[in-house]
Amino acid sequence: MALSIMERNPDPVYMDFRDEPKWEYTFGLVLKSIEKVHKATGEQKYLDYIDAYYDFMIEEDGTINKYDVTNFNIDRIAPGRALFHLYDETGKEKYKNAIEQLRYHLNYQPRNHLGGFWHKHRYPWQMWLDGAYMGSPFYAEYGQRNDEYENFDDVALQVKLMFEYMRDPETGLLYHGWDQSKTQKWADPETGLSPNFWGRAMGWYVMAIVDVLDYFPEDHPQHDDLVLILDEVVQALVNYQDEESDVWYQVVDQGKREGNYLEASASIMFTYAIKKGANQGYLDESYHQVAGRAFEGILNEFIEVDENGLVNINHVCAVAGLGGDPYRSGSYEYYVNEKIQVNDTKATGPFIKLSLEMDR
Repeated sequence: MALSIMERNPDPVYMDFRDEPKWEYTFGLVLKSIEKVHKATGEQKYLDYIDAYYDFMIEEDGTINKYDVTNFNIDRIAPGRALFHLYDETGKEKYKNAIEQLRYHLNYQPRNHLGGFWHKHRYPWQMWLDGAYMGSPFYAEYGQRNDEYENFDDVALQVKLMFEYMRDPETGLLYHGWDQSKTQKWADPETGLSPNFWGRAMGWYVMAIVDVLDYFPEDHPQHDDLVLILDEVVQALVNYQDEESDVWYQVVDQGKREGNYLEASASIMFTYAIKKGANQGYLDESYHQVAGRAFEGILNEFIEVDENGLVNINHVCAVAGLGGDPYRSGSYEYYVNEKIQVNDTKATGPFIKLSLEMDR
């Protein structure tokens, strides 16, 4: 898959169906995944590919092109994850300076009254599950590398607030968004929650937990809380795994409802979190079998190899959000009618990470 991405996108700056470069989480997601291939193989071409993007996007003084901290968009933290390993390997000071800019950003990311990061400055009082992945793994790795032990309390807070306020007690699933002010049209007037369980949102959330735990001190008082949250959410997700295909639907709890479809990115993210959780001992060993069946389902439902040997992933929801302009309501009809793409980065990157976990 990594080689297929590199073949389709010889210049990583134009990855993700883009006509112009962008500092965006999608690039970081794929390049962080290819970093894992570099670590596994030691082959220089993978590091060179990662370096090509960041070298283009970051000026010699560390200024990040196409990045404006004043937007306070937590998505813009996520591309920074690959910079840690890249700095280790290349020693380019500009990468270290860029890391420091992103850490500075987190100091001033707006928060709700409980300390939860807003998703973006233009989405006031809102936490989205996506944001757990966008900010927390970077924050945790920075804390580990720079002895900022207090970061782990904050990282745990972000995950726990989402679990406490965005989880449905009946199904155990988590809603996509929560507006603490309850003023958004999509927000339930009593709870502030968006109306549906979108697969990829929960995928971001469980991926965030297993990745954060890579850096979280085992003796930290909240380490085991994160493990328990992972276990509870995974238990809930397994209840909605499709019995025929062993993968998951775009709107997770509404199986065969008209318009719903088996969606690749959520299925891959869930399976990654389950397999990594079992590999690391966070989850019971029985989850190895769950992940194995799901991985077979992913290969059968979504993966194609073309006549040139390129690996392709089908049935990926291109994007989904809440609010904005045009307004995104979070309704069932909204989620199932968003554009579907082939080889979207939200699936290709996690597929690499999943494949490596399956191979451990």
